[in-house]
Amino acid sequence: MQGKGLITIVAIVLGLICLNELLPTWYASKIEKQATAIAGDNPEKYQKEIARLSKDTLNLGFTKLYYTKAKDKEMKLGLDLKGGINVLLEINQRDLVNDLTNYSTNPVLIEALNKTDEAQKNSTRPYIDNFFEQFDVINKAKGTNLKLADPEIFGNTTLTEVKYNTPDEQVKSIVKRKIDASVGTAFEVIRTRIDKLGAIQPNVQRVPGTARISVEMPGMKDIDKVKKMLQTSAKLQFWEVQQVPEIAPYFQTLTTMVAAKGDSMGVAKNVNFMSLLQLDKLRTNGVANVKLSDTAVVNKILNSKVGQSLRPANIKYTQFMWGYKPEATDAESLVLYAIRGNINQKAPVDGAVETANISYDELSRVVVDMQMDSKGAKEWKTLTEKNVGKPVAVTLDNRVYTAPNVVNAIPNGRTQISGNFSQEEAKELVDVLGAGKLPAGAKVVQATVVGPSLGQEAIDSGLMSFIIAFAIIIVYIIFYYGGAGVYAVIAMVINLFYIFGIMDSGDFTLTLPGIAGIVLTMAVAVDTNVIIYERTKEELFAGKSILEAYKDGFKHALNAIIDGHTTTFLTAVVLFFFGTGPIKGFALTLMIGILMTLFTSVLLSRVMIFSRLNKGKGLSVWTPATKNLFRNTWIDFIGKRKYAYIVSAVLTVICVISIATHGFKYGIDFTGGRNYVVRFDKDVKAEDVEDKLVALFKTEDGKNSSVEAKTFGNNKQLKISTDYLIEDESLKADQIIEQKLFEGLKSNLPAGTTLKDFKSADKDHAGIVSSEKVGPSVADDIQTHGIYAVLAALAMIFVYILVRFRKWQFSLGAVAALFHDAVIILGAYSLLHKYMPFNMEINQDFIAAILTVLGYSINDTVIIFDRIREYLREKKSLTLAGLFDDSISSTLGRTFNTSFTTILVILAIFIFGGDNLRGFMFAMLIGIGFGTYSSIFVASAIAYDFLKTGKEEEVHGKSTSAKEELASK
Repeated sequence: MQGKGLITIVAIVLGLICLNELLPTWYASKIEKQATAIAGDNPEKYQKEIARLSKDTLNLGFTKLYYTKAKDKEMKLGLDLKGGINVLLEINQRDLVNDLTNYSTNPVLIEALNKTDEAQKNSTRPYIDNFFEQFDVINKAKGTNLKLADPEIFGNTTLTEVKYNTPDEQVKSIVKRKIDASVGTAFEVIRTRIDKLGAIQPNVQRVPGTARISVEMPGMKDIDKVKKMLQTSAKLQFWEVQQVPEIAPYFQTLTTMVAAKGDSMGVAKNVNFMSLLQLDKLRTNGVANVKLSDTAVVNKILNSKVGQSLRPANIKYTQFMWGYKPEATDAESLVLYAIRGNINQKAPVDGAVETANISYDELSRVVVDMQMDSKGAKEWKTLTEKNVGKPVAVTLDNRVYTAPNVVNAIPNGRTQISGNFSQEEAKELVDVLGAGKLPAGAKVVQATVVGPSLGQEAIDSGLMSFIIAFAIIIVYIIFYYGGAGVYAVIAMVINLFYIFGIMDSGDFTLTLPGIAGIVLTMAVAVDTNVIIYERTKEELFAGKSILEAYKDGFKHALNAIIDGHTTTFLTAVVLFFFGTGPIKGFALTLMIGILMTLFTSVLLSRVMIFSRLNKGKGLSVWTPATKNLFRNTWIDFIGKRKYAYIVSAVLTVICVISIATHGFKYGIDFTGGRNYVVRFDKDVKAEDVEDKLVALFKTEDGKNSSVEAKTFGNNKQLKISTDYLIEDESLKADQIIEQKLFEGLKSNLPAGTTLKDFKSADKDHAGIVSSEKVGPSVADDIQTHGIYAVLAALAMIFVYILVRFRKWQFSLGAVAALFHDAVIILGAYSLLHKYMPFNMEINQDFIAAILTVLGYSINDTVIIFDRIREYLREKKSLTLAGLFDDSISSTLGRTFNTSFTTILVILAIFIFGGDNLRGFMFAMLIGIGFGTYSSIFVASAIAYDFLKTGKEEEVHGKSTSAKEELASK
């Protein structure tokens, strides 16, 4: 065999590389198991054992292994397997534009920014592109003829590259470059902060073409701390402070107005606004001292349209800000400050911090000392000179940390922040300031939190499904193909070794869907061997020797294998580029698996088989029980196609009607919202829990927000979804929802459960084991990308079939079959989502399932088309109908074996793979079944109907010379 030596060398080298990459994972796991065996559940003892065992070194000759280095190089596990936190941060691009315009108050600019904010809610385009479009529209509508280089727009000292005569297109290019650079700066700041958090194997990436940054931190538990650390812009600002005498008349006016129009301000008329302010308890330079429970009501009144319209001239631009935390003397209240603003709300001092460190004041209280940069120092000197004897507020991200009176002007840029800090809080602040400030505010638009116990369960269920699926495949393929099946299994084991090794060497992250992708790769490998062995059987039945049969079997199977693998690979590529998070992991493992399957099952397997055959040894390709299965099977498929058309038409109509009338259950991926998986220590009724929560999740206008509670996996676990406060992407909103969840579920939780316990449940106590948040803008992007992915896959498949088979009729039949399969799956989800005991939401996992089914279905179709193409060359005496029937019938063995093993594999994942994969696998089950059916009765039938001339008489029968028989009659 040509190339035998090269293939062997490649296999050995690749194997050694994979072994070298996987050894650290094995060694780190070995050390951790030893530590666990000694320490048990004691975390302190575990760390001591890890430290002790880390001193050991394993010398293998070609490499030395020790724990710390092995831990750094071990295979990365996704959050669904290890637990941890994943957030998608979005940098506020309006802030970036404001900064580049030097906070201009030009009315055209302001209106364009407001319009862009609205447009962005339903757009997947970059913010800056939408802004330029809105600016042009408003500029023309108002007839202002402003140029982007105008001093009130981008022609200011901030952008020195923009001159008064710079063309608009050039300004756009400069602005885009500056914004991209700012997002790059934000990326570096975020990465520095994560290093300070001490996350193990964090993954920080920019999302191309957007102002978003993806952050994944396996093993992290404190989501509030992470969000706070990442979202804090570290924009330290200093403002003048207005005091009670200036603000009191406005508060009196509001008190009167609440009594008259409280309902239009979102509060009850009987609310006594002045009493909420507790001015008699005020001991600082603030304007109110409000109970924590009343802060939301005060915010509603101050921020209402009525409240804004009543402001007198002296507080038109005043910003009301809350203190960072309650004062030490009153832990139940928060101080409200009145910050003197201006038309563009630009702080008098807004400079970056050069150094920050923890210190102590004269009363031994924890404070933060800091040194400003040169620009900030100059501004700080001016502000303190102007306000000697008056208060000045120090704010960080619109929270007041301190507001002391200025005793003397401060010329050197040094200052001190106090805020009733604990040692840990001061350290967090120093870390944030030390990492540098973000160029603009950041918000979490998507977040996923997986508890460690759920991660371990996912590993267990994933491994279980993997082992069972692998065992099924081994038993079946050896049972069906005998000795040849053993070689298929050997190739499959090597294939798996290569996949894991490549995943590790490429520093890719293994996820639960990724494991599903690997299991499906095994099914693809089985399909490859089935195609080869079925062709080999045909050659043996034709009377050829075992050596010649295998040679021709590999030769004739190659086209079908390449076509099938290419279409599946193209589908995986579409998934990779349009999917996010775990779906990328699924697509990546599928792509690697397909490439490795071609190498192991076609090239390496051939080397092994012919090494045996060339020594004169035999190799069976069947067993006594399977030798003649499907050998003499012949079915008149084309003659029965009209019945199939009727069945497909009826099913399609039912599905379309259900879709139109019942619709779907959309996941938060597509609608935006929050999901929480909550575990209890006893059985709970989803309906009762839902009723309790609906009463709590009410919007400001008193209307109920959407809340759904559904049993998830077992009766002691619920999946709770809500769109409450979904427009609010702040950390505060997350905390409010978690508090309300806790209140609503408290009666179902064990006595003594605290909010802290509830938010971070593990195997020892009930509470939230995972959570997910998807903001509206991200949901819109996911939905749009999902649609694009399906359309792109269909287009690519149509073109590929057209190029490979040279006839548009084949492309039409293939795409029609794929459309048929997609409608059936969608219809099933529409009909059954209310009744099935597992998740049947339309989300990005579902899109991945649809695309995977399309890849499988086209693979099946290509095998049949390939045989039709072959027979079109070799069996010219057949009628077209007879040729199609012979082609389909001759591939029945391959069709059955591939479909049967794939369905068994998917069933194993469906049953043992965990709750998160059940909806995904259910779609796959439906899709594989109907994909096999549509390849025969839709794709082939439609191709036949459009290929036939119309004059040809359909002759059906198991004859290779049907035309001659017809002529002799």
